[in-house]
Amino acid sequence: MFEDTRPSTRSRTAFSMLGLIYHSIVRDIRKDSRNALVGLLMNMMQTIVFVTAFYFMFTVLGLKGNAIRGDFLLYIMSGIFLFLTHTKAMTAVFRSEGPSSAMMKHAPMNTIIAITAAALSSLYIQVLSMATVLFIYHVAITPVYIDDPIGAFGCLLLAWFSGAAVGVIFLSLKPWLPGFTQIASSIYARANMIASGKMFVANSLPSTMLALFDWNPLFHCIDQSRGFAFINYNPHYSSISYPVIVSVVLIMIGMMLEFYTRKNASISWEAAR
Repeated sequence: MFEDTRPSTRSRTAFSMLGLIYHSIVRDIRKDSRNALVGLLMNMMQTIVFVTAFYFMFTVLGLKGNAIRGDFLLYIMSGIFLFLTHTKAMTAVFRSEGPSSAMMKHAPMNTIIAITAAALSSLYIQVLSMATVLFIYHVAITPVYIDDPIGAFGCLLLAWFSGAAVGVIFLSLKPWLPGFTQIASSIYARANMIASGKMFVANSLPSTMLALFDWNPLFHCIDQSRGFAFINYNPHYSSISYPVIVSVVLIMIGMMLEFYTRKNASISWEAAR
C-alpha cells in the first residue's frame, strides 16, 4: 500500500542511496555509544593518551633532537592523528556488515552502502576529535601554526582512504578466512605502531632503514603531512602518488573479491559466529 510506484530515475536513485548512507552512518556512530558526546570524548581521550605517552617516551629516550624544528607536540600529533585515522578506518570497514548479515535482508541495503557508511562514520569521528584537540591545544597551551593546512588535511584524507582500502581487502576475505583475517588485521594495526613512521622522519633515515618503511602507504602520508605542516621540513623520500596508487589498486581488488563473495554468500556463514 505504501510502496512508491513512481518511475525510478538516476537522480531519485542517487538521493535514495545518499539518504540510506546517511542513516547507516548515524547507526554506525551510535553503535559503540548511544550518547554521541560520550563517544567523542572517548575518542579524544584515546588521542590524548597516545600523544602524552609518545611525548614522555621521546623525552625519556632523548629523541627530541630527531624531531622537526618547530612545535614538538604538533610534530607528535601529526603522526598520531594520521595513524589513528588510518587504523580506525581499516577497523571500521573490516567490521562493517557482510553479505550474509541480517541488515542485507532489507532490499535497498547492500554491502557497498555498509562499507561507505562505516568508512565515513570513522572519518567523521576522527576529524571532529582532531579539531577539538587542536582547538584546546591552541587556546590553552600555545597557538597552532600549520604552514599549509589544506595540504596537511589532504594527507589526513589520504591516510583515511588507504586505511579504508586495506579494510576492504580484509572484509572481502573475512567470510572465507574469518580467523586469519581477524589475526591479520590486528597484526597490521600493531605493526603500524612502528611501520607508520610517526616516531621519525624519512629524511633522517639511512637508505637501509628506509627500505623497511617505504612500502607502507601510511608512512608516505605521515611524512608528506609533516612537509605541509612544518615550513622547515621538505620530504625527499616519500610521495603523494604512491599511497594514491596503492589505495586505488587495493580498492579495486577488494571490490572484485567482495563482489564474488556477495554472489556466493550463504546464511550458514554467520550461523556458527
